[in-house]
Amino acid sequence: MTRMSRARVARRIAAGAAYGGGGAGLAGVAVVGLLLAEMRLAKRHVGNGVSPQVPNAQGVYGISYAVRGEPPLRLTMLGDSTAAGQGVHRAGQTPGALLASGLAAVAERPVRLRNVALPGARSDDLERQVALALADQDRVPDVCVIMIGANDVTHRMPPTRSVRCLSTAVRRLRTAGAEVVVGTCPDLGTIEPVQQPLRWLAKRASRQLAAAQTIGVVEQGGRTVSLGDLLGPEFAANPRELFGPDNYHPSAEGYATAAMAVLPTVCAALALWPTEDERPDLSRNEGFLPVARAAAEAASEAGTEVAAAMPTGPRGPWALLKRRRRRRVQEPEPAPTPAPVNPS
Repeated sequence: MTRMSRARVARRIAAGAAYGGGGAGLAGVAVVGLLLAEMRLAKRHVGNGVSPQVPNAQGVYGISYAVRGEPPLRLTMLGDSTAAGQGVHRAGQTPGALLASGLAAVAERPVRLRNVALPGARSDDLERQVALALADQDRVPDVCVIMIGANDVTHRMPPTRSVRCLSTAVRRLRTAGAEVVVGTCPDLGTIEPVQQPLRWLAKRASRQLAAAQTIGVVEQGGRTVSLGDLLGPEFAANPRELFGPDNYHPSAEGYATAAMAVLPTVCAALALWPTEDERPDLSRNEGFLPVARAAAEAASEAGTEVAAAMPTGPRGPWALLKRRRRRRVQEPEPAPTPAPVNPS
């Protein structure tokens, strides 16, 4: 599918989400039986050898910066097993811990991490997660990172419903005063146990949903980062290194790859990134584009950021597309002692 056609599909899905359309499944009704048969075969292999237990990474990171006297920044993770960090054994290997430690280093102040993500969650669970994140109105998160979408594809949630749930969550968080960064649906077409033709259909469905998610998020004032590399080209090239024991969830190295892609955008959302890096770099094919076209471009290249720019233009809302330089995020060593969990 070309990027222009992907942009058209993404626009239709986002419009359906905004105006209440139901929408057909991403892969089409004709292939539902095939998808289910292939998925049953894949599930015999996926999920073996890993505990569903997710390390508890909640707590305060960058405690050494507390001497400055500034209160900790509040970072909250929402989403599915990827946001929770399923597949690794140490708290410091989870994406939340990696992002919190990286953000603390850039901001030079402590960061309090809270994680309300749920393994297996689909976008319709975000209503519950947002309620948890905003339970204490005196301690609204400074920034929220959402990673969601993979289970929507595998469970055939209508894409319009998926995008509608995500857009509503972003709107509620932004209205409360939190910055929002969404890691869009990863490329599911490279999961090792999945065979053709499901592999091709999964890739197509993943990219369509990622593009539609981008439109919905940007229109609500959030930012997106394409996570195609999370289960995409880098994973296809190095599956033994970047996949975890179940061949589905990322390994520690895989989560570090995802955190590297998301951290610059989190910092930019909090105005912590260098000002000169906020200007489009034409040599990197950055610039202002209609939001649907920017969404399609981002879905095709992992690590690409899309943020709102002009509210209207010749083709509707426009967005700024950025390809930020990735910076290595080290696992916190030693891992910080989690602070008592409270709705902060």
